[in-house]
Amino acid sequence: METIGVIGLGKMGQGLAKNLERNGYEVKGFDLNKEVYKEFEKLNFSGFEQIEDLVSSMQKPRKILMVVNAGEPTEIVFKKLVSILEQGDVIVDCGNAKYSDSIRRGSEAKEKNIHFIDAGISGGPKGALLGCCAMVGATKEAFALVEQMFDKITIENGYLHTGNIGSGHFAKMVHNGIEYGMMQAIAEGYQVMEKSGFDYNLEDISKIWNNGSVIRSWLIELMEEIYKQDPKLDSYTDVMQMNGEGLWTVEEAFKQGTPAPVIALSVMMRQNSMQDESYAGKVVAALRNKFGGHAVVKK
Repeated sequence: METIGVIGLGKMGQGLAKNLERNGYEVKGFDLNKEVYKEFEKLNFSGFEQIEDLVSSMQKPRKILMVVNAGEPTEIVFKKLVSILEQGDVIVDCGNAKYSDSIRRGSEAKEKNIHFIDAGISGGPKGALLGCCAMVGATKEAFALVEQMFDKITIENGYLHTGNIGSGHFAKMVHNGIEYGMMQAIAEGYQVMEKSGFDYNLEDISKIWNNGSVIRSWLIELMEEIYKQDPKLDSYTDVMQMNGEGLWTVEEAFKQGTPAPVIALSVMMRQNSMQDESYAGKVVAALRNKFGGHAVVKK
């Protein structure tokens, strides 16, 4: 039985760990919050006190997934792993790191003959658990080492070797930029209906739109669930938080001279939500919570 290490057992990390275990892998994990290990008591899982303990328990070549927040947390874990892993071992960054950081980390890992892979994971916690979508940046040699794993934990036709290191996180960044624009359009449309004066049942509108209409989608399915639970969105404020990928997409578009007005405006609308109240803001906040488990500012 092959062993996979998972560092970071938050919403996404837990899902991926359970997905791996269900697909026949032995999972060894680490998280700063040791209470999360209780989630795995009946599974083929071992939790460790320190990252060093996890690494020393694994046979080579080790394959370790990082599922931690982008920025400093990812950098800290990466530096730790590079300092203790050995030639031929594999690090897979499944977080939402900036692609340029992934390119740098790939170079640093290569100096020690460690394989570094950047994997953009989409589908939220539910996808991580039941079958996600993965955009994988890696050398051909490194991808061959993990392709079987991605084939098992993704939905059918749900993984792709996107190219060199950095390409996976770049594709995920653009994916999230598109997501910003889609959610903003959905939110504005629901706001127009909410203010129309017609007595719409927005749960029913969502259901009918998802049966044969041009805009049928998972996001519209989630709107039906949201309105079923909270018909007036009374429990939400309009604060639309963001993790950075939309802004990174706009920054890249500016560098390229590539017009991206819809994505840029959606980023500005999220910034604006910190100041002005809007029904559309409530819709986006509710959607982010529903598909990704992202925290929301509730009344």
